[in-house]
Amino acid sequence: MAKVTAYLRVSTTKQDVDNQELEILKYCSVRDIKVDTWFKLAMSSSKSMSKRRINELLNSLNEGDILLVSELSRLGRSLSQIVSIVDVLVSKKVEFIAIKQNIHIKDGEQDISTKVMVSTFALMAEIEKDLLSSRTKVALAKRREQGLTLGRKKGSRSSKLDDRVDEIQSLLDRGLNKSSIGKIFGVTPQSMSYFIRTRGLTPNILVKS
Repeated sequence: MAKVTAYLRVSTTKQDVDNQELEILKYCSVRDIKVDTWFKLAMSSSKSMSKRRINELLNSLNEGDILLVSELSRLGRSLSQIVSIVDVLVSKKVEFIAIKQNIHIKDGEQDISTKVMVSTFALMAEIEKDLLSSRTKVALAKRREQGLTLGRKKGSRSSKLDDRVDEIQSLLDRGLNKSSIGKIFGVTPQSMSYFIRTRGLTPNILVKS
């Protein structure tokens, strides 16, 4: 028998999880759907897929099962990641519903509007990836020209953010402040400020062509 699973990824605020759960329950009530399993996680999207239990979620779903999310952003930290997860759901013939975006994929089939939306997301994901790569390369090249040290300064402690330094540099170049970047990666503004300072990262605002 097909089961219904709801996935909620939230910040540490109770209000956020309540809002998502209420939205899903309201959707199910109107359509006489009963949720069998709730995946509730209080953590940022910057955590790995395993920590966000995405792999566990996907492995638990079988053909004909239903997966509900309040909105697409709950699934991943980037468009490319979201698109890849949706592709897995389609290949497994899992019925997928993203309430806010009005996306409904059933038995691997999509209506025209959903096909257009998913295709658009896929295209945007590629653009997002290319832009990030391009901006990072330009920023790093500029820093090399200026004779600035790249990466972790000698004597500074290692950090879980060291693997994300290129992304952080790109966000700085786009004008995001340390507090906003900290939220994206799930760390405090103080921790992000320390990381940026000890890695010698400075914003290089790129001139739009």
